[in-house]
Amino acid sequence: MHERTAYIVGAGAFCRTGFDPGPRDLVIAADGGYDALRCAGLPAHLVLGDMDSISAAPGMLGQLRFPRHKDETDLALALRLARGRGFARFKLYGALGGRLDHSLANLHLLAGLASQGLRGVMVDPQALVYAQGPGCLALPPLPKGRLVSVFSWGGTASGVTLKGLKYPLHQASLQATQPLGVSNEALGLPIRVAVQTGVLLVVLQRPPVSRDQA
Repeated sequence: MHERTAYIVGAGAFCRTGFDPGPRDLVIAADGGYDALRCAGLPAHLVLGDMDSISAAPGMLGQLRFPRHKDETDLALALRLARGRGFARFKLYGALGGRLDHSLANLHLLAGLASQGLRGVMVDPQALVYAQGPGCLALPPLPKGRLVSVFSWGGTASGVTLKGLKYPLHQASLQATQPLGVSNEALGLPIRVAVQTGVLLVVLQRPPVSRDQA
């Protein structure tokens, strides 16, 4: 059975890779993310936020408006809404490539999902970013030489095991202040990233995206 997925689109760099919502899925435009969807000719179920970054009115589309001065970002509010509707799997688009502070905030949100046992991935023109809490992330083979970076997020990640990469690890510890896992390489084999405690961010570098794919 298809697991329900919440597609959440922010105002950062957008590409439509993997954007294929089914009838049970939910598509939320977080404020300026509505412009990206509209330009790509993609539908949304709901527009959410303070509406300060939208260039065109959403028309008859469902809207949830929030004050401009608030404690949470629009993307955080979209995640909260989707979780309240029972979603546990998330695809985040337009979450990177804009303002640096918002990109960092969105990485915090992705790591927060993993720390609560939820699954999320950021889809960006330059990379896919996964967050993995205690457990194992299994990924299909990537072309040999494709860059894969693994970072500890928010502290120490212990019991880190990497398989299918040029530089494997077994039961290692990674520190958030020492990016030792940067620029590993795929071997064309299935990839496994396991961690016993802590949260890892796993960054899969993507080949350049042409304009007609963005």
